[in-house]
Amino acid sequence: MKKKLLLGLWFTFLLLSIGYLFWQNEFKYSLPTPIPKNYHAIAMGSKVELGPCCAFDNKPIFIHFFNPECPCSRFNVPHVSSLIKKYGDQINFKIVVLNKQKNFTIDEIQQKFDAKIPVYFDESIAKNCGVISTPQAVLLDQSHNLYYRGNYNKTRYCTDAQSNYAQMAIDSLLSRKDNPSFNALALRAYGCSLPKCTK
Repeated sequence: MKKKLLLGLWFTFLLLSIGYLFWQNEFKYSLPTPIPKNYHAIAMGSKVELGPCCAFDNKPIFIHFFNPECPCSRFNVPHVSSLIKKYGDQINFKIVVLNKQKNFTIDEIQQKFDAKIPVYFDESIAKNCGVISTPQAVLLDQSHNLYYRGNYNKTRYCTDAQSNYAQMAIDSLLSRKDNPSFNALALRAYGCSLPKCTK
């Protein structure tokens, strides 16, 4: 009887441990990011003021909001790198690092993406674009109007070609079509919440 009880407790502990690990590493990142109390929404089509970082850009601007310690951010690094390689001659890519807990160098971030593109550590850029989590993509047209703000894909690994939202937005802007229509999976923020970039 005692042996069965110990065995039952062991299996219960094992199941709870597996459930906890699944929650910590997977499920909680599939939930939408809570909207902060003082959030100021930035409507699509709005002029976005980015300050000196984008003063001389005459091409569309793509800003990748990134936290090196956010699992969701780490998973989509290869996808963002592929976008930079594919569209880098037509669009000015930039990375904004959002992490108050640790310091990173520009070189470290550029190495992660295998790209020598501008890197900023200015949280006001996220606020001005209406970004509340990482990773998030923001695409501005040549006049710095907000064309797209949202997710890269409906999967964390960016493996579903049918839902490459950020790439679809780039293609739409470059072909000069009207703003694409996306569902909630594209536009609702997921990932690591600001300001601490934790879930």
